[in-house]
This record gives sequence, structure tokens and C-alpha cells, in this order.
Amino acid sequence: MQVSDLFWEVPLHELVQGYAYREEQGAYLCLACGESFEQGIVFPHDGVFYEASRFVQVHLAEAHGSMFEYLMGLDKKLTGLTDLQKRLLTLFHEGLSDNEIVKTMEGGSSSTIRNHRFALRERAKQAKVFLALMELADGRTAKPQRLITPHKTATMVDERYAVTEQERESVMKIYFKEGPDGPLSEIPRKEKRKLVVLRHLARQFSDNKKYTEKEVNEVLKKRHADFATLRRYLIEYGFMDREPNGSLYWIKQ
Repeated sequence: MQVSDLFWEVPLHELVQGYAYREEQGAYLCLACGESFEQGIVFPHDGVFYEASRFVQVHLAEAHGSMFEYLMGLDKKLTGLTDLQKRLLTLFHEGLSDNEIVKTMEGGSSSTIRNHRFALRERAKQAKVFLALMELADGRTAKPQRLITPHKTATMVDERYAVTEQERESVMKIYFKEGPDGPLSEIPRKEKRKLVVLRHLARQFSDNKKYTEKEVNEVLKKRHADFATLRRYLIEYGFMDREPNGSLYWIKQ
């Protein structure tokens, strides 16, 4: 399971702490970048030795600041927050009082800040109820009819991502006739099918590793002759990123 899937599927308390333990892998996974830390391994850092359960916390703090900072840095399409709401949440997180926030923002009133606090808490309550309802609804939905989760770094989330597990499996059989490890028969024109194919191809690259353009081409060339178009689509649809000069490529987290 890629981190993009795990990020959306973990329970709230794991998302808040920023990491999750997966027994099948015997490792702790950072939900921000996907780096894993195997249980039983000792990790040295600045003269101190850490067990995996502790070192993943050290990693999270050093690599991402905090889970709060990481989540606040996500695109608006994922957080649903306005710039004002993000600023207020940041100030709340810093522990500022209403009067201190008024001074920091150089305007407004303490009553206005209290109203914002109330509105955000009401939104949190509604979100909890909605999550519970979705959990209950999904539990009664047959797996083939469940929608696949859009990748976290999608440049735009719209109806193109309304793809069920059944549709995904059907697309894979159409375009990878020799199986998922085989060649791509053709590059789909329809957006939904294209996204399914690109998602699969993105998984051929390792997380937290940078590739030269030649290395990217070599991976994609094994799947289809038009590797340049596939490489461009991976960038365009937010699966990969690259240096401005195209010298290095990597999977977006």
C-alpha cells in the first residue's frame, strides 16, 4: 500500500500523531512521506540510539516539523480551509488567547475571534458525524462498488476520480493484457482510464528516491514505447515532480 492510500485510510488518532504501525510490514510508517522504520532495528541519531517506535517521532519532527505543520501545508482542495481559517488555526495551535490573536492580526475584536472558534468547533462536530456516517455506509457497500482514493498530490480532484474498485480492475485488464507487471497496450484517452493507468505506473517508482530523466525513461520504456508522453502525464497529473531543468524526478508525497 502506498503512503497516499495509507494517509487516507488510517483512523483519526494515527493521522494526528503522524505515523502508523503496520503489523504485516513489521514497521512504523511516516504518514507525511511514507518512510518506514522496521520494528526491532535500532536507529542511531546524534549520538543517541532509538527504537523504531521512538525514531519515527524524531523523523517526523526533523523532516516535517510536526504533523500540524504538514497538514496545514496541504493544498486547499484537501483541507477545505480558507487562508483566514488556516491562519486562525495556526494561532490557536500556538496557544494564543483571543486578545493576543487580535493584536497579532492587527484588527478585529476578541468577540470576533470567539465567533471563529465557535464556527470551527461546530464544523469539527459536523465532520465527526459525517465521518461516522461514511464509515457506516462504506461498511455496507460491496468492495467492487467502493470508490478508489484519489492520490494525495492530485492537481485537481473532480469527477475523473469517481472510479470504483470494479472499474479499476476492468481498466487494468484492458490495458495490461499480460497482467499488471506486463506492457501497457496503449495510452488511454479517457481521463478516468488514464488516471488508473498512471496511478499504477507511478507505483513502479520508489518513494523517497530521486531519478534522472534517463532512469525514468528506462522504467516507463518497459511498459510502453511512448515513454515521453507517460513521463509528461505523470508530472501533469501530480504523480511525479521534477527539478525545473528536468535533471531529477521523484514521486510526490
